[in-house]
Amino acid sequence: MSDSYPPPDPNVTPWSGPPAPQQGGYPPYGQPPPQPYYGTPPPPDKSNKGLIIGLVAGAVVVILAICGAGIGILLAYDDDEPARDTSSTPTPGTGSTPGTGTVPTPGQADPPNNNAMTARYSSDMANVCEGSPILNAAPYSGPAGAKAYTFSNNPDRPTSWSSTYVPSDKSYYAKGADFQKVSVVGCLSFDEGSQGAPKKCQYKDKAEKQVTIDYVSSRYTLTFHAARTAEKIGDGGTVTAPTNRCPSFISYDRSTMRAYATPDSGTIEAALDRFLS
Repeated sequence: MSDSYPPPDPNVTPWSGPPAPQQGGYPPYGQPPPQPYYGTPPPPDKSNKGLIIGLVAGAVVVILAICGAGIGILLAYDDDEPARDTSSTPTPGTGSTPGTGTVPTPGQADPPNNNAMTARYSSDMANVCEGSPILNAAPYSGPAGAKAYTFSNNPDRPTSWSSTYVPSDKSYYAKGADFQKVSVVGCLSFDEGSQGAPKKCQYKDKAEKQVTIDYVSSRYTLTFHAARTAEKIGDGGTVTAPTNRCPSFISYDRSTMRAYATPDSGTIEAALDRFLS
């Protein structure tokens, strides 16, 4: 009698374990049944409370920014708007523009015109002849005790003025360092068309080359001015510039080889004596 065995299971291979239980079947005895799988539950809806708070806070910030900008614009407008002066009459005793209330410094006179200047050297006093008052010159109160300078212009450069001779033994003489004591300036202005026939003078230049210079005579008109105001205060008449002899030293224009004679010092002295005596 042969042993009988159940027919082999086609789902079982020699290298595999027992067959998996069929879906819907029951687990082997002694094992707990598997837990059912339902999936991850969806998260609960978040509350809109945080969003509302954020929107309210943002609105407050915007409102504050707008208010701050308005205040800043108002302040800037107030700063830029010029103050209005309600005064229509000048402040008594100031002599200033109505409504300004500017008080001048005590002892400081207002410049008489835009060309007024303060002299730093004695040569600056020549600007009186061009109409410039000298603010730090001595005031003119009359010929007695007045100190004087005299200047003459150049025929080739009418606005260029050079000092002329004033005798040092006269009471009206002033040293170069004492220019602030000067109250009178004599201006010798070249008379256009007054040139005479040139005198030929022979000299040697720096290269020891002999040159011929045309030495020209002319005439000047002398006027006296108050140094502090540049106002004309007197006439000194006509002063000649003779060429009777060639000077030992001469300054000439190299382009024209011409030089002009200087005003006669004796005539200047006589005019100063008459005016300041």
